[in-house]
Amino acid sequence: MTQYEPSSETVPTEAGEARVTWYEGTGPWVVLALGHGAGGGIEARDLRALAGALPAHGVTVALVEQPWRVAGRKVAPAPKTLDTGWRGLWPALARPGLPVIAGGRSAGARVACRTGDELGALAVLALSFPLHPPGRPEKSRADELLGTGLPTLVVQGGNDTFGRPPEFPEGPYRLLAIPYGDHGLALPKRAPLGQEEAMAVLVEGVAEWITSLR
Repeated sequence: MTQYEPSSETVPTEAGEARVTWYEGTGPWVVLALGHGAGGGIEARDLRALAGALPAHGVTVALVEQPWRVAGRKVAPAPKTLDTGWRGLWPALARPGLPVIAGGRSAGARVACRTGDELGALAVLALSFPLHPPGRPEKSRADELLGTGLPTLVVQGGNDTFGRPPEFPEGPYRLLAIPYGDHGLALPKRAPLGQEEAMAVLVEGVAEWITSLR
């Protein structure tokens, strides 16, 4: 549970109106901005778990809805347009005196990786980074991940068809595996780990990494 009820604001960008939902931290020292994927919104289980738990660790969490999602469209636009929306709302995320960690899941993770350095982010959090399309390992997007130029944490499900942890190349980033998790970090019923336990692994790992950035 968070100390405060979340608050939302709309932010105009060149790609349309974006929306930010704020989960205020207790004595915050950093903002964690998290974008959603191409197939869903900020209701994703990992985004909600982090927004619910990290404010107690001094982290203000900002869940970002891209303009296409705010407008009610079903299909995400091209990566260039996603980057435009993210750049446009960045000033609203950069609160005075608080550094910002750029993050997101899936397509949102790619946006954070591509733009984090130029926007002056403290670090990058990549949840369920889509290393390649399912069944197409030759279509690697590793260059985006390897080129962040910032401290980077990747959180990846053990059964993610967009890239399982052993498929990731060596590089200047940390990788936290969620055993048995799929691309949405959901676990099969037969897994020896429960869904709540998996989210606890996520929260603990991300909180520890963020603390290491201080």
